[in-house]
Amino acid sequence: MAFDGITVAALVREFDRALTGGRINKIQQPENDEILITARGNSGNVKLLLSANASLPLAYLTENSKTAPLTAPNFCMLLRKHIGSARIISITQPQLERIIVFELEHLNEMGDICRKKLILELMGKHSNLIFCDDTGMILDSIKHVSSHMSSVREVLPGRMYFIPHTQEKLDPFSLSFEDFAGGVLSKPVNVSKAIYTSLTGISPVIAEEVCYRASIDGSDSCSALSDNQKLHLFHTLERLINAVTDGDFEPGIVYRKDEPVEYGVFPFQQYGDEYRIVPAETVSGMLESYYAERSTITRARQKSSDLRRVVQTALERSRKKLALQEKQMKDTEKKDRYKVYGELINAYGYGLPEGTKSFRALNYYTNEEIDIPLDPQLSAKENSKKYFDRYGKLKRTEEALTEQLASTREEIMHLETISNALDIAVTISDLDPIRDELVQYGFIHKNPGPRKGAKMRAKSMPFHYVSSDGFDMYVGKNNYQNDELTFRMASGNDWWFHAKKMAGSHVIVKTPDGELPDRAFEEAGRLAAYYSKGKDAPKVEIDYIQKKHVKKPGGAKPGFVVYYTNYSLIAEPDIRGLRLVE
Repeated sequence: MAFDGITVAALVREFDRALTGGRINKIQQPENDEILITARGNSGNVKLLLSANASLPLAYLTENSKTAPLTAPNFCMLLRKHIGSARIISITQPQLERIIVFELEHLNEMGDICRKKLILELMGKHSNLIFCDDTGMILDSIKHVSSHMSSVREVLPGRMYFIPHTQEKLDPFSLSFEDFAGGVLSKPVNVSKAIYTSLTGISPVIAEEVCYRASIDGSDSCSALSDNQKLHLFHTLERLINAVTDGDFEPGIVYRKDEPVEYGVFPFQQYGDEYRIVPAETVSGMLESYYAERSTITRARQKSSDLRRVVQTALERSRKKLALQEKQMKDTEKKDRYKVYGELINAYGYGLPEGTKSFRALNYYTNEEIDIPLDPQLSAKENSKKYFDRYGKLKRTEEALTEQLASTREEIMHLETISNALDIAVTISDLDPIRDELVQYGFIHKNPGPRKGAKMRAKSMPFHYVSSDGFDMYVGKNNYQNDELTFRMASGNDWWFHAKKMAGSHVIVKTPDGELPDRAFEEAGRLAAYYSKGKDAPKVEIDYIQKKHVKKPGGAKPGFVVYYTNYSLIAEPDIRGLRLVE
């Protein structure tokens, strides 16, 4: 993700407006590598989260609180002792480094004014939160780094703080065209990589954005650029850096469908029509929202993957069973021939000599002569009985297989609807009804009930869209919701939509009198296509009918309905432009 020096620059400007001149009144350490500071800022109390987590270092302003341990860790106690009521003098960033320096002023035990620095380093696994005095000597850090852990820099009390320069990168703020052409674009790599590996604070996604804005393919070799292209690329980068200097930031989150895939403090131009950018009011709000959504999706995917394995295993088993049953059913097609053999032997075989292996007879059903194989060790009567026994066995098998095939096909369709529901699910609450259904139908063993006092689960709600003409359109996320929508929420005149002969969601369009404009039918059809197994197809056939004509057979599984007359339309599984009500 783009948590680079440019994002930090936007954060520093935001922190400076909100906190500089304010006073700290509370310090907590909710996690081993995280500090939550409450300060009286320019617009009231503000909470500042500073995280040095190795996998997700973060800093942002938040309105949310966190539970802190009853006994504060040593680092937190030290901060409280020195800066528990300190005034925030300045918030700065060295060049475009991923470092935020909070300069603080406080009174010591003697009542003298002292200054301290709280330095947050947002550097992946090397992230740290370091507390220094006014000379730059380290008083303590949230993570201690000894010489055994790092040969570059020790981070221990008593050591002097400095920024490690492990990579010789150029400062974008003082970059000249000569430095850019000779020091950046002279590397034997592609253009995008040359930019982000040569300049401080530039991430791969920002490097690609610069290339895109300059109409240059970031994967091209540096040596392939002409002098004019190099100059144009430099001026494009220069405009971006000037925007950083001027604080001209426009934070936003990039979504692919409903999934956040990237964020940035500039409006990205490199993403195509399949992406959308949702602006954020603040950089902090952007970061908090993005990582909260990503966390929700990650947890949902983990739970979803477990359920998918169950569904996929059951589907594979059912499909193998269906293939075997269909093969057995094909074998039963011989039964009528055995019946005819038995009848013809009874009709013409009374004079056959013993030991005959076959005889030719007229089939009075078709008026054609056929050869009938015989067992030479059996009499004609016994051969006839043998064929009638085969006929009877295959007929019984056919009757049993007819029911079994219907049951197996129904089970496959049921599992495919559950699989489609898993594709649609966004949150943990969307997955809970799916798991309940798998438990109800025996695909998952039921766990013991929840402990007394356990929290109530959040209820999953159907998608709610509004058509271009103002009609409410609802989409079921799972089979239980499909039943709820169709048979409880919908009235008789409402319109019902579903992908033809494939797993998919029920779509209900509310209308008091049954009248809808053509555009509403088309938009509802697009929803039914998108939320079905045919969403990757260019076109999907959609059945639609008024809800009063949709029936649920007795004993049918959730989401299964029947209807005997319907209209059809062809829809593209594309819901861009449709408004989703949160």
